[in-house]
Amino acid sequence: MTARPGKVAIFEQFAADGITKMFGNPGTVEQGFLDVVDRLPGFEYVLALQETVAIAMADGYARATAGPALVQLHTGVGLGNGIGMLYQAKRGHSPLVVIAGEAGVRYDAMDSQMASDLVAMARPVTKHATRVTHPGSLLRVLRRAVKIAMTEPRGPVFVALPMDVLDADTTEPAVPSTIPSRAVVPVAAELDRAVEALLGAERPVVLMGDGVSVSGAQAELTAVAEQLDAPVWGVDNSELNMDAAHPLYRGQIGHMFGENSARAVADADAVLIVGTYVFPEVFPLLDSPFRADARIVHVDLDDYEIAKNFPVDVALVADPKPTLAALSERLTAAGRAPVRTEVRWEPTEPQRDAPLMELFAAELARQAPADLVVFDEALTASPSLLKHLPPRVPGNYFLTRGGSLGIGIPGAIGAKMARPEAEVVGFTGDGGSMYTIQALWTAARHDLAARFVICNNHRYGLLDLNIEQYWGERGIEHHDFPGSFDLSRPEIGFVELAKSLGVDAVRVEKASQVEDAVRRMLNHNGPFLVDLLTG
Repeated sequence: MTARPGKVAIFEQFAADGITKMFGNPGTVEQGFLDVVDRLPGFEYVLALQETVAIAMADGYARATAGPALVQLHTGVGLGNGIGMLYQAKRGHSPLVVIAGEAGVRYDAMDSQMASDLVAMARPVTKHATRVTHPGSLLRVLRRAVKIAMTEPRGPVFVALPMDVLDADTTEPAVPSTIPSRAVVPVAAELDRAVEALLGAERPVVLMGDGVSVSGAQAELTAVAEQLDAPVWGVDNSELNMDAAHPLYRGQIGHMFGENSARAVADADAVLIVGTYVFPEVFPLLDSPFRADARIVHVDLDDYEIAKNFPVDVALVADPKPTLAALSERLTAAGRAPVRTEVRWEPTEPQRDAPLMELFAAELARQAPADLVVFDEALTASPSLLKHLPPRVPGNYFLTRGGSLGIGIPGAIGAKMARPEAEVVGFTGDGGSMYTIQALWTAARHDLAARFVICNNHRYGLLDLNIEQYWGERGIEHHDFPGSFDLSRPEIGFVELAKSLGVDAVRVEKASQVEDAVRRMLNHNGPFLVDLLTG
């Protein structure tokens, strides 16, 4: 292979892996390889005004493509800015390849300006973190990063790239990364044990999560649930893993309080867990929420998550799609014929005095095309949104995950880049939007016709709900919410703010404005924002 600088070779490697976009924010120690970008045909640098935005856009892009997304951060300060959103990507198993430059290996002993242990910083919020120290292994390490990021359970991988390593020549060939297949099925005896545990149940329950979506196992999951006649709860469920209009679907368990999970499984004598971990609450129960005699079957490719907190009876480290298909065949042989429920959903007309969020969602459902993609960080407004726009099509709904605010706007931008032909609308709150409002500028810069709705209740509304639970648990008398939850003083001018970043916008304060605002949003030639007053 012909020798060429590493800063050139890395883009050959990205091209070999089909990576044509880099989301990032530039810095001095990355200037060598960023100087190469503009001369690359077919490669796009997506400029964010802050590193959190870059990671969030890449997260949305990776989720919408189900492939790797490349993020460039600026050494330790940039990585520090992005830590919170990287945590979200790790919890959500987003296959990000995150790179950051540094001054050089030769400066390691100098403890100079901006010097930091990037690998140590990244390790807690990534699936794998490493540093390239020799030009002869540069591309090998990048291929390993893509492989690790894309191998289930997927997750973000970090690679530190010293400038002197990138400036040096390498003769490594750029070849596609190898992604191992984990489409494995348990041996027959284990499948038989699983079916035996489920067959005799009178009150079975299914808990499912995003491993179903990654596997493409929505149909197989639905078939097994129908054969068991089991209600299905979403746990850490941020993709479309089951048609939300299916009569067996019960919705999300929630992520805050263990009591909610306990109520969902309290009466179950058998529990099938697929593609998720149990349980994802901020305040989980320390004691098992399952009945003492409940038989528990857990199917997931993430062996760490199986029986992580509570013992299970049948633990299957396997791909959900073929495993569920095999379980369905055995249930059929045992007399549980597939039901094949015909799922119908008819939109309902909201009451005239319904909340503005509900009126907006109903109008959007009426006007939007069939390929509507929703990126949902509406949080407290989500129930009204989903009442009229229930997730039904795989790849057309993405929910915030991981606990970091700010994914709604940049996530929708990334999804729109991945799905340019689709209508993409991102929902966020006024509080969440201000974490990443700079992303609007990127949408304008790239002329992306993504839509954004800020559910503006002038508060961190979720904190109101959470502290009420806290008061109730501790017998504290209800009183005024903390002043730190209030966002009304001074009033944030979202319309003016959006326009200053190159995005047209409108404020909706009453029901009579909804229809025209939705029409204007969907018909606008370019990005558009609606400031929707919800409180």
